[in-house]
Amino acid sequence: MSKLPRNHNATHDVDAFLEKVRRTPAPAVPSGKRGRLIFALDATMSRQPTWDVACQIQGEMFDATRAIGGLDVQLVYFRGFGECKAGAWQPDAAGLARLMSKVACHAGKTQIGKVLTHVKKQTDQGKVGAVVYVGDAFEEDIDDVCHTAGELGILGVPVFVFQEGADPIAQRAFREIARLTNGAWCPFDLASADRLKALLSAVAVYAAGGLKALEDYGRTERAGAATALLQQLQGPKGKPPR
Repeated sequence: MSKLPRNHNATHDVDAFLEKVRRTPAPAVPSGKRGRLIFALDATMSRQPTWDVACQIQGEMFDATRAIGGLDVQLVYFRGFGECKAGAWQPDAAGLARLMSKVACHAGKTQIGKVLTHVKKQTDQGKVGAVVYVGDAFEEDIDDVCHTAGELGILGVPVFVFQEGADPIAQRAFREIARLTNGAWCPFDLASADRLKALLSAVAVYAAGGLKALEDYGRTERAGAATALLQQLQGPKGKPPR
């Protein structure tokens, strides 16, 4: 597994990521409706260790949004030769964990374009508050993928990209996907699993109910590290997102 360069300022990248989330327009979730988030993962062979970590921490997303009406999450993954699948929408952590536990990582090339196309189709059926994508490589035509990313940006679906490792080709593509969708890019590794957990919770709450929901969540005792994240999401002097 590739590691971040020694001079890589991870703290700066996380701060930049959170600032980008703060400035992302809050999704409009109709009153009484549950938020919807697509959790997309690269399931090619190099991703097995992080897939296991994701299985362990995905429940935090549901826990974080329970107080604001809940969250429905759809698992999307690709692996092997042209295999890209999406599960049924899951209303709780147990259902998503069951789906993830049945998936084994297989060698293959990335299929991020298919993932974004699927997200676009899901948006036609109902509002998707955000997409979380976790991956470490990019092996596709960047123009084609970015065209679809731009369409998601027009539809108001931000993609929050978590990059494992420091592959420069992947970083260039991931940053562009995030830019075009008004999302954000952030690096991570297995050593920062707790940070990933906190960030996923923050994005989930934001996807389900916007900054106001995250503010309320930050006041609860169980929020823990999310309180510190909230302070960064609000920006200097508590300014609301633009």
